[in-house]
Amino acid sequence: MTKTHAYLLLPVLFSALLLGSCKNGAGAGGAGGASHGSIIVETGELAAVNSRSVTVSRYGPRWYQMKIVGLLNHGEIVKKGDSIAQFDPAEVNKYILESESSLETQLAVLEKLYVEQENRKQESESKIRNELAAFDLKKIELEASRFESERLRQIKQLEYEQAVINLEKEKRVFELNKEINASDLKIQEIRVHQIRTELANAKSLIPQLTLRAPVSGVFQIAINWQAPGQNLYKIGDNIYAGNNLAIVPELEFMKVNTQVNETDFLKINLNQKVAVRLDAMPNMVFDGEIAYIGKLCRLKDQRSRQKVFDVEVRILKPDERLKPGMTVRCEFL
Repeated sequence: MTKTHAYLLLPVLFSALLLGSCKNGAGAGGAGGASHGSIIVETGELAAVNSRSVTVSRYGPRWYQMKIVGLLNHGEIVKKGDSIAQFDPAEVNKYILESESSLETQLAVLEKLYVEQENRKQESESKIRNELAAFDLKKIELEASRFESERLRQIKQLEYEQAVINLEKEKRVFELNKEINASDLKIQEIRVHQIRTELANAKSLIPQLTLRAPVSGVFQIAINWQAPGQNLYKIGDNIYAGNNLAIVPELEFMKVNTQVNETDFLKINLNQKVAVRLDAMPNMVFDGEIAYIGKLCRLKDQRSRQKVFDVEVRILKPDERLKPGMTVRCEFL
């Protein structure tokens, strides 16, 4: 073969080799795409299935905020019933001392009222007895005057009627004083009962100033939105009633909050198996299944035009290595 023929065959051989390489590459790429296309992979974040908030209660009508004097470290593992926070009892103790002093004063007033009312009762009864004696005397004098002159009988009649009026007056005064005394006594007894009730309620608050974990899990301090910089609550901060001090998620049962693209929405179903891999341990696989599929489509984020559906994946078996907030990859099988 001449050199001229060899140069002519080189382009033909090069074209044949290039065509064969393209066919082999196309076949390999098609097989890989099919195998990857049967699995939907999405990222997500671990969260606790059961998470309990630690909310500050209203400790009576007087204390609308409390001062934190003790607080467990953020991220500590706690068991149900463990102490996690302590509020300052100084204001409550001050109120207890003031209430005890007020109770002693009101009890003395009540005792004095008993004595005064008893004295007034005896005095009124004495007046009634005197008027009754005067009435009997005037009645006898009236009966004895029937043989006297007309003018004297009229005088005795008027004196008798005056005795009747005086006796009825003292009886009415006695009954009215009896009702007034009963009302005054009831008011004072109610005042004493109210102070005793408030004192008992204040004393019962002292144990409640120690907050305890509602469930076993990890202690996560909430953000103090009233403080500059919006840092976590710390010792010395004041917290208002109704505010959330912390969250305690249970670590026994975990879930993954994730989402799927709107194009894959019809490819998933409830109870569908999911392989969950932690970014920290990509070789470990945790079995899960779909527990919830969102009904509404939303934008993935404000900067994206991609539409997604929210999905919740339940981890089937507890594992101590799973912690809230960890990033995972969900493979929807």
